[in-house]
Amino acid sequence: MSKLAGVLKTLGDAAAAANVPLGVPPGFIPHLPSHSNMHPQPPPQPMGQPPSTSGAILNTAPKSTKTTHKRVLDMSLPGPEHGNPDHAHMLANKWMNATKLAEMVKTQGLVYKKGKFSAIEEEQLRAAIEAFKAGRGLTDDQLQDIIFQKNEKGKDNAFWSEITSALALRPIIAVYHHVRRAFHPKKQQGKWMPEEDAVLKQAVADLGQQWEKVSEIVGRMSSDCRDRYRNHIANREVRVTGAWTKEEEQELTAIVTEMTIQQGKDFDNDVFWGKVSDRMGNRRGRQQCRIKWTDSLSKTVKNEGQKPRWSAQDAYILVHKVDSMNVRDDTEIDWKTLPDSDWNLWSAHSLQRRWLTMKRGIKGYEDMTHQEIMDILRVKKAHLPPASAARKRKVISAANIDEPADPEPGDAGPSGTQEGASDSQDRDADGSTDDSDA
Repeated sequence: MSKLAGVLKTLGDAAAAANVPLGVPPGFIPHLPSHSNMHPQPPPQPMGQPPSTSGAILNTAPKSTKTTHKRVLDMSLPGPEHGNPDHAHMLANKWMNATKLAEMVKTQGLVYKKGKFSAIEEEQLRAAIEAFKAGRGLTDDQLQDIIFQKNEKGKDNAFWSEITSALALRPIIAVYHHVRRAFHPKKQQGKWMPEEDAVLKQAVADLGQQWEKVSEIVGRMSSDCRDRYRNHIANREVRVTGAWTKEEEQELTAIVTEMTIQQGKDFDNDVFWGKVSDRMGNRRGRQQCRIKWTDSLSKTVKNEGQKPRWSAQDAYILVHKVDSMNVRDDTEIDWKTLPDSDWNLWSAHSLQRRWLTMKRGIKGYEDMTHQEIMDILRVKKAHLPPASAARKRKVISAANIDEPADPEPGDAGPSGTQEGASDSQDRDADGSTDDSDA
């Protein structure tokens, strides 16, 4: 089997989708599939809804506001559709960079999807690529030449437009970058060896951060070379590992709050971690800073210095928030949208990990669709935990946290910031992954 055929098979095996019946009611009354014929079903709900608020789930008035496993695929389920045919055609045919896409959002109300590709999108892409190849009688090598056309001006627009049209709301440039990464012959080569690190370090010294050229010397994908260098090679001589000291935690908290709250930004999602690392003298890397903040310090700061504990009520809210989104698979969830003003202690990363823990607690979850998993969790979390089960804690939104005192003369003031992503990799507005700060 050729490399390309092997990649296609791997992509197909790894892709995942889940089953959401069209008659799921918007409320949270549990139902078992075997009893579904006993009750009339309401009209189908649109797919891909924003999550319900925690107040709606708990039936309380709103407060004043100042990872991968085997999946069962059901590709027959309808997905989101683009309401504007002209915009859909534009996304599939016009090559727009992140700046142009942002401009179109503001001036023409363009709606498009960003972030990680879902398991269902992976399967849709695999099928579209196979259909293009079969329809034109292409060999694996010919298809490889189309995907990795060395002259970008000579790329096959018909190919990229056709496979982009198989997805809803994705810009053609995002599909282009994603497919080229997924099919790259140097993808997933395993652990980096010390000899490779040495070659990478020398290549960057000779060429600078020209990652495509560096890639040819190192023999790894350009994005892998970039991430390896920035996260593990650069500033290695001053890098600290191991447990964080109290002073480091205080320094990180001060830097993040200064770069976000004082700038009117969200300190869970609008952080440029490369700049944070620079402000810490690169003693801690971008990944170290991000993980420490999202997994530990963020929720403590929001809870007035007290480390909160995950409660039965939190689990109840999470299950019903996910249920209210009516997605086909949990890879379609944008976890950053789940917190709200009354339920905001937990970062997107924390919520995703909690969800996976609950899901993996179901025996045989690997062979279940998303909806089958939801049916079980909906029953398990059918009733709101008693008030005594919920720990009392004061929850405040990021916008209401007291700002630290202004820096003394001579101290570093607020640095200019751009909106970034708090995922393990920063993401461009066009949906392509770029672990850079520029």
